[in-house]
Amino acid sequence: MEAIVLYPTPAIGHLISMVELGKLILTHHPSFTIHILIAPAPYDAGSTAPYIAAVSATTPSIIFHNLPTVTLPPNPSIHLENLTFELIRLNNPNVHKSLLSISNTHNIQALIMDFFCSHALSVAAKLNLPGYFFFTSGAAVLNFFLYLPTIHNTTTKSFKDLNTLLNVPGVTPVHSLDLPKPLLDRNDKAYENLLDCSIGLTRSAGIIVNTFEALEPKAIQAFSDGLYVPDAPTPPLYCIGPLIATNNERSSGEAVQPECLTWLDSQPSQSVVFLCFGSLGLFSIEQLKEIALGLEKSGQRFLWVVRNPHNVKRSLATSAQPDPDLDSLLPEGFLERTKEKGFVVKSWAPQVAVLNHDSVGGFVTHCGWNSVLEAVCAGVPMVAWPLYAEQRFNRVVLVEDVKIALPMNESEDGFVSSAEVEKRVRELMESERGNSIRERTVGMKDEAKAALSQGGSSRVALSKVVESWKRH
Repeated sequence: MEAIVLYPTPAIGHLISMVELGKLILTHHPSFTIHILIAPAPYDAGSTAPYIAAVSATTPSIIFHNLPTVTLPPNPSIHLENLTFELIRLNNPNVHKSLLSISNTHNIQALIMDFFCSHALSVAAKLNLPGYFFFTSGAAVLNFFLYLPTIHNTTTKSFKDLNTLLNVPGVTPVHSLDLPKPLLDRNDKAYENLLDCSIGLTRSAGIIVNTFEALEPKAIQAFSDGLYVPDAPTPPLYCIGPLIATNNERSSGEAVQPECLTWLDSQPSQSVVFLCFGSLGLFSIEQLKEIALGLEKSGQRFLWVVRNPHNVKRSLATSAQPDPDLDSLLPEGFLERTKEKGFVVKSWAPQVAVLNHDSVGGFVTHCGWNSVLEAVCAGVPMVAWPLYAEQRFNRVVLVEDVKIALPMNESEDGFVSSAEVEKRVRELMESERGNSIRERTVGMKDEAKAALSQGGSSRVALSKVVESWKRH
């Protein structure tokens, strides 16, 4: 039997993307078996076990393999991402063993790994397997990483000290401070690891990207023109998106409709702003209070997912979060005063179902790429409020280039005032600029559908990548 092995980084967002890639391959090539290697998470961001169990129950052709726990050295970097790189590096012997074990019963066609897993390329090479990357963000960010070695070789300063716009071919100029935090200091171990990953991209048999041609035409064209790898062949690019989780396995235990969807049923068409900040995004108590005041002053209807605040200066959840106590977190009387127009959900909402509800007309998002694509597929315009990873970069692309989002502007210390929240929410829902962004987003929804349909660009790309496995 023929098998494809997928190797995601442990975060739930990356795992969901990989599972969706596996399902997509199976939809069009049901004879394959998909094997997914699960590395133990280097820090606790909540259990992925219920999600994995739900996928195993519904899609038996996807088989999960838990890799053994490895002992991590002390982290030399302030960035948690560095733990992921160390984990992947130390896991290579376990990956090697798993691939050998799978190859006893299956003919492995390819190893497809996450961007952060580039250490595993050497394992693929040893076993004479083609190694592909699945890049779970957009083509513009991919292009930046491909171009990073060139920027590195032509500058000596860290990005945090450059204070300049970076000109990457085919990409809207991005300020050096809008890059992911682990890249800002070139003397940090996390920077060194990301640079290694960028070089790894160029050594792969191909790069599969969760985007589609109509969404990022300039970036995709520049990639095809070979503008990012000056001294070597550029690997083939396969844009197979938008790939999103349509039925949310994480909520599959619920037999009844979540209360927030029932509430949306009673609201006017396209009247509600949905605020949700991903599986890891957290705010301080002060910031939660400002969001509440801004929403109240805006007079708009809203559905807001509130999670417990962080208690250190971090916008990332590194452990499972208990449900928040809304009365102590939000301004006094807020819930009572806004009960006619607003609905606050504790910790989690079925995002895809909410975005596709007729009552939802806008989305305040952290710009995680999965969330962006979910909004595009639902035709819902965005206010971009990035928190971590490559999200500030995504904001620039969505606001300046694709023009399907308004920016939420923060002060120098990252704080967003209630006045800014009020202004942006109103602008999205009531202004001409908001209307034009809404029209563009609805147009992009149609383009997404076309890309995935028979003969569409993403369907053609998927066929090409499957063909390439057969050639190896």
